[in-house]
Amino acid sequence: MSASGALRQTGGSAGGGNHDPGSDGPTRRVRRRDPVTWVQRGGLSSLLFALPLLIIFGVFSWWPIVRSVVMSFQKTNLVADPTWVGWKNFEFVLTDPDLPTAILNTLYFALLALVFGYPIPLVTAVLMSSVRRRKGLFSVLAYLPVVVPPVVAVLLWKFFYDGAADGVFNTILSYVGLGPYAWLSSPSLAMPSLVLEATWAAAGGTVIIYLAALLSVPDELYDAAEVDGAGIWRRVWHVSMPQLRGVLLITFILQIIGTVQVFLEPYLFTGGGPANATLTVLLMIYDYAFGRSLGGNYGAATALSVLLATFLAILSLLYFKLTSGWSKS
Repeated sequence: MSASGALRQTGGSAGGGNHDPGSDGPTRRVRRRDPVTWVQRGGLSSLLFALPLLIIFGVFSWWPIVRSVVMSFQKTNLVADPTWVGWKNFEFVLTDPDLPTAILNTLYFALLALVFGYPIPLVTAVLMSSVRRRKGLFSVLAYLPVVVPPVVAVLLWKFFYDGAADGVFNTILSYVGLGPYAWLSSPSLAMPSLVLEATWAAAGGTVIIYLAALLSVPDELYDAAEVDGAGIWRRVWHVSMPQLRGVLLITFILQIIGTVQVFLEPYLFTGGGPANATLTVLLMIYDYAFGRSLGGNYGAATALSVLLATFLAILSLLYFKLTSGWSKS
C-alpha cells in the first residue's frame, strides 16, 4: 500500500468494496469505541467480574491509605473528635531527637541485610541448581525457616542469643576459643544479630524464586559453555547471571523496601535497645501510636508513616527509571 493510501484508510466502507483513488487497496473504517460497543464486547461482564476484587481492595487497601493521609494532618486518639492541625504533626516528627538515630539504624540494618541477605540466597540457589540428586529435599530444607511463624523464630533465636557463657551460641564459639559475647545486650552486636536472624528467616523464599528462574535457563546454554571449557563459576557468571538479571532487579528493590520497614525483630528482640541501638523508623511509628501512652499520638504516627511511604515510592520510581533498560541489555 502506498503512503497516500495509508493516510486515507479511514475512507471507504467497512466491507472493503470501495477503493480510495490514490490507494492500492481497499480502505478500512476505524470504529469508534462507544458504550454500546464496549458492552457488546464484554466490557460490562468483565467489570462485574472484577467488581468484588475492586471493592475488597478499596475497603482494605486504598481507603486505609487515604484515611492515614487525612489523619496525618489531624490530632486524634481515635476516640474524641479529631482536630485539624495542618503540618504540626510533620513538624513534631521531623524535630524529634530520636528520628536521626532511627533513620541511621534503619539504613544500617538495610545495608547489612543487603550485604549478607542478598548474595546468600543467590549462591544457595546456584549451588542447589547444580545438585543432581535430592533437589526436592534441599528445596524443602531451604524453605523450612519461612514456614516457622516469625514470632516463634524470634523467640527461638533470642534463646540462642543468651549472653551467658553457657548460652547456645557462646557455647559453640567457645569450642574455637571465641566469646562469650553479649549479643543483644551489646550496642555494637545487637543490630548484626538481628540481621542474622532476619536473613535466616527470609532467605528461603528468595532461594525458591531464584531456583525457579534458574530452571527456565535452557540446558543448551550450559552445554555450549561446558563444551567451550567454561568451569562452574564461569557458567554461572556468563550463563546464569544474565538470565537472572530481571529477577535480581526485582528482588533487590523488594529487599530494600522490606528491610527499611523492619519492625518485628527490633520489637521482639530488644525493644529498640540497648541505648537505642536498634531503634528503627517503624518502631518509632509504633511507639507514637501505642508505646508511649494509652491514647497514643496517632497523628504523629501516621505522619511518619506517610513520610516513609513517600520516600519508598520515590526510591522505587527512581530505581525502576534507572534500571528500565538493564534487564533487556
